[in-house]
Amino acid sequence: MTSTPTKPAVFPPDRIQSIQRRTLGVLSAAQIMGGVGVAVGLALSSVVVDELSGSTVISGFAGTATTLGAALLALPTAKASGRGGRRAGLTLAYVAALTGCAISVTAISLRTWPLLLAGLVLVGGGSAGGLAARYSATDLAPKGRSARHLSLVVWASTIGSVAGPNLAEPADRIGIRLGLVDKAGPFAFAALAFALAMVIVLALLRPDPLRLARRLDGAAEAGPAGNRTVSTAWHTLRTTPAARRALVMIAVSHTAMVSVMSMTPVKLHHDGSALDVIGLVISLHIAGMYMMSPLVGWLADRAGKVPVLVLGMGLLLLAATLAGTAGHRVGQVTAALFLLGLGWSCGLVAGSALVTESVPIERRPAVQGLSDLIMNVCGATGTIVAGAIVGVLSYGFLGLVVGVMVALAALWLLATRTRG
Repeated sequence: MTSTPTKPAVFPPDRIQSIQRRTLGVLSAAQIMGGVGVAVGLALSSVVVDELSGSTVISGFAGTATTLGAALLALPTAKASGRGGRRAGLTLAYVAALTGCAISVTAISLRTWPLLLAGLVLVGGGSAGGLAARYSATDLAPKGRSARHLSLVVWASTIGSVAGPNLAEPADRIGIRLGLVDKAGPFAFAALAFALAMVIVLALLRPDPLRLARRLDGAAEAGPAGNRTVSTAWHTLRTTPAARRALVMIAVSHTAMVSVMSMTPVKLHHDGSALDVIGLVISLHIAGMYMMSPLVGWLADRAGKVPVLVLGMGLLLLAATLAGTAGHRVGQVTAALFLLGLGWSCGLVAGSALVTESVPIERRPAVQGLSDLIMNVCGATGTIVAGAIVGVLSYGFLGLVVGVMVALAALWLLATRTRG
């Protein structure tokens, strides 16, 4: 699985603390830029696909494409991190996102929605990078503070992610002035944001936190056997009940959030809401996802990861209920989307910290990568189903389906929390 362990390196505690503070700062800066890129595309992708295809059902594949892309890039990012450190993994993810934005601009110019969906798959690399960055924050975190350190990097996404949707319309105007077609400008702007995130990681994430953590732990760098990312992760999960529960809760939280969120812009668009209203609703949703994450991390470290996971399920259930009964009330949809983001934050922060704390450092990249793969595959499946439900039935029925899924997951967590 890995090569022979080495003698642990010795660093003064204050030196490690200084390196960790720098690491958190660099990761936060990259998250801000990456968050802008993800959010700008997120605000308009389903609307653009809807316009190009003329189908509400197909518009749901916009969210599916980016989520699927994040899933497909999760294991390559984890493998690159396991072999070359976090810097290698994050760079791979941001390069993919940058390429996807370029393809998306071309697709919109050619008015072809299949090519746009292909570009959005690679744009999902931005999400893969953001998810991997949160784990990077835990490599050098002191014992008992992994959730707090992880949550600080998640919180940094607030700035870029909240600003991103509101930058879509100005970016579109600038793009048109520069000769791009309508709605291509935001994707060009996203490409620039991903490029800046990549430069920040390459230039400033030194020393690499995972490679240093391995030296401190006495774990060797990954050798040839360390390439078996999936088998290593599955073996670890089979023998670690806490990690399994955390992974399931992360997947359910993400599926619920992505399913409702991906179809909300389409619902608002069909209800006659302007682009700036849609952008505001998505911004408040993303604020719920990231703004309260430091409090969520503090609570997870103090009260325990499982209680915070239960809290997250409760918030997601409430959000699904509000969304499903909102009708044409934009204010209620906005409240639902904010709570949806907050519930997701509880699931992601507490679940990710529990995954990290439950497995040894030499296996963490593999398990973390598999966790991101599963959560995004579930999310992609959720958006496919969500698009079909909204297209054939209604947005309200989607809220009911998501609420039932979350309630069942919460009952399972409560029933198994005392085992293993």
